[in-house]
Amino acid sequence: MDRRPLGRSELVIEPLVLGGNVFGWTVDEKLGFDILDAYVDEGFTAIDTAEGYPNWVPGNPPGMSETIIGKWLKARGNRNAVHIFSKVNSAKKPGGLSAASIHDGIEASLQRLQTDHIDLYFSHWPDAETEHAETLEAYDPLVRSGRVRVIGASNYTSQMVKEANETAVIKSLPRYEVLQPRYNLYDREEFDALRDLVIEDEIGTVVYYSLASGFLTGKYRSKADFGKSPRGGGAEKYLDAKGEKILGVLDQVGKANDATPAEVSVAWLVAQPGVTAPIASATSVEQVKSLAKGVRLKLSDEDIKLLTDAGK
Repeated sequence: MDRRPLGRSELVIEPLVLGGNVFGWTVDEKLGFDILDAYVDEGFTAIDTAEGYPNWVPGNPPGMSETIIGKWLKARGNRNAVHIFSKVNSAKKPGGLSAASIHDGIEASLQRLQTDHIDLYFSHWPDAETEHAETLEAYDPLVRSGRVRVIGASNYTSQMVKEANETAVIKSLPRYEVLQPRYNLYDREEFDALRDLVIEDEIGTVVYYSLASGFLTGKYRSKADFGKSPRGGGAEKYLDAKGEKILGVLDQVGKANDATPAEVSVAWLVAQPGVTAPIASATSVEQVKSLAKGVRLKLSDEDIKLLTDAGK
C-alpha cells in the first residue's frame, strides 16, 4: 500500500485515517473495538479523535471517544503499532489555545487514551485571543519530551498557518506539520485555498468530512432518506442540484469500476495533489472494509476529471 509522510515529520501513514467522532455516539464500546480491529487488520494505523468527541451527546462524560480508544489500546497492547491523533480546543472556548488550556488538555487526553504520548496533536479550532507564540511555546516542551510527537492545525486558513509557522521559525519552535481542513467532492473551498501552501511548504493534510456527512455514500437521495441515520440531518444541505449531479457521476464511475459511491469518493480524495489521507468514520465492520477498498481503488484520469468537474 502507498504510504505517505505527514509533512516533514518522521510520521508515515497509509492513506486512510479512521475517524473516532462516532465512538460514544452511534458506536458503543463493543462495536468500537470491532471497528478498530477491522481497521488495523486491513493494514491501516492512523486513528483520529479529540477531547470534544462526542461531547454533543447529552449525558456523555468528556472525551468518550478517547476513552473507548484508550480501552482498546490497553486491551490489545498495540500502542506502538498505531498512530493516535487528538485535538485540543474542541469547544472553541475563550483562551482555548492558551498555555494553560493546552497543559490541561494534554493531561486529560493522555489519561483517557491510557498512553504516554500522542503522535499528532492538533489545535482543533483557531483562537483569536491567544498569540501563536504562546500556543507554540506551550507545545514545545511537549514535543521535546516526546509526549507529543508532531503538532497540527485544524480549521486554519492559509494566512493563519503562514503566521504560525513564521513564528515557529523566528522563535525556534515546532511548526504545524499537518493541517486538517474540510474537503470532499462537494466541499472544496477550504482545501483549495490551502493546496499551494501545503505542497510548497511540504505540510501534510488529512481531510475531514470526506463523505460529506454520509451524503457521498449515496444513501441520502431524498428528504425522506435523512431519517435512516442519527447523522442523516447533517447531509441535508447537500441535497441540491450540485449534490445530485455529483451523485449521478458517482453512480456512473462506480458502475464502471464495480465500486460504491463511498469507495469512489475516497479514491478521488486519495488521488488529489496535496492530500495525505482522508479521514472517514465507520459504524460497522463492513464499512471499514469498503473504505479500505476505496483507498486501493485506482481511478482513471478520465474518471477523476468527471468527478472533479461534477463538483465545480
